[in-house]
Amino acid sequence: MRKLLKRVYKLFTDRRTWVRLILVSAIASGVAWQVGDLLVKDGGVVAAIICALSIRISLYKSVREGFGQIVGTAIGAGVALACVSLFNFGIVSVALTVFFCSVVARALHLGEVASVNVPVTALIVIGPGLSESTAFSRLSSTLIGAAVAIVFSYFSNSKTPAARTVDKISSLANKCAKLLGDMSEGVAAGYDQEEAGHWLAKARLLVEEIPGVRAQALEARGHAKWFPTAEVDEAEELYVRGVAVEHTVVQVRTIARTLFDSAVKGGIAEETKRDIAQALSAASYAVSSKAEQIKTAQGIADSRSATQDARIAGAALADSLMNASNEVDQEQLVRGISLVSNIGIIADSLDESSPALHDVLTPGEPAMNQVLKVSPIEQGARFGSRIAKPFIWLKRRFRKYF
Repeated sequence: MRKLLKRVYKLFTDRRTWVRLILVSAIASGVAWQVGDLLVKDGGVVAAIICALSIRISLYKSVREGFGQIVGTAIGAGVALACVSLFNFGIVSVALTVFFCSVVARALHLGEVASVNVPVTALIVIGPGLSESTAFSRLSSTLIGAAVAIVFSYFSNSKTPAARTVDKISSLANKCAKLLGDMSEGVAAGYDQEEAGHWLAKARLLVEEIPGVRAQALEARGHAKWFPTAEVDEAEELYVRGVAVEHTVVQVRTIARTLFDSAVKGGIAEETKRDIAQALSAASYAVSSKAEQIKTAQGIADSRSATQDARIAGAALADSLMNASNEVDQEQLVRGISLVSNIGIIADSLDESSPALHDVLTPGEPAMNQVLKVSPIEQGARFGSRIAKPFIWLKRRFRKYF
């Protein structure tokens, strides 16, 4: 019995963040229902639904989600009123409401979040007994639900977006270090194709974590711009470190692919096995040292020393390959040299000294995840130019008569 209780307790303690979010969401939805019923007649249900849909793991995300709900409800209410007034409540009005809401969302270049919210909130608004007064009350309830979600989202997580970014970066870096360590031991022991396949599969899974790290770093940077207690410089530094760990993960995957290709072609030459294993071990230690430095904000000197050791090990591997060039197959030699290049890029990324981190702009958040894919200013300029085109043509056509 004690073991069972311990196991259940561990299930919750290992998922503290999500347990906290669930509890906060439940309390927030209850409060939204109560406030909605107090301020708007029969507005509690709609307020609770919108609150549950809007609340997220951070204040920044909930504000974005709440804005998407408000935009969706405003559009949905207008379209729903128009359809019901023309066709009354029924299958035709429901189908046309969803159709026109989707068309309007696409025309306004709403992001994925708001595009889904538009038809959903329209169906909430279009419920039986729809009139101008009920549509207004449901719109008011939506505003209440979004506002309650924004307030309670402040308590959804005990850590700031910057702290969560640190956790994600250091966790991914530690996974990279472990995989490099496994590959180092495997090369030294004489790995086979099956083992190399496992390394490559793990490396691919690490690459799939990159979008999460980038999104978290973008959230920290966006949060720092408008939240007074956040440090903009710290957020920008974390963003660069996020890009650096992204570059590191890509190189680790390339190393895993190179080792797999070597296994397919007959394995690594005995003359270079030891040097490759040492280079990979040095790279592993450099990555883990950097992860520790990011996590604790200490050990900067140790981290730089570790990356320098990785460069030295890479240079030793290059010398070993050159010395054995007459004995090693040309394809194996090329793959070995590529490992040297990969380790050098990892070291430059960890030191944050590579121009690729600072001189190349990294794309921001994907448009599909934004509330508005195109800014209102840009959309207004486009519509303005389209409206002005006929008048410009008429002006040019009849200029000679005036």
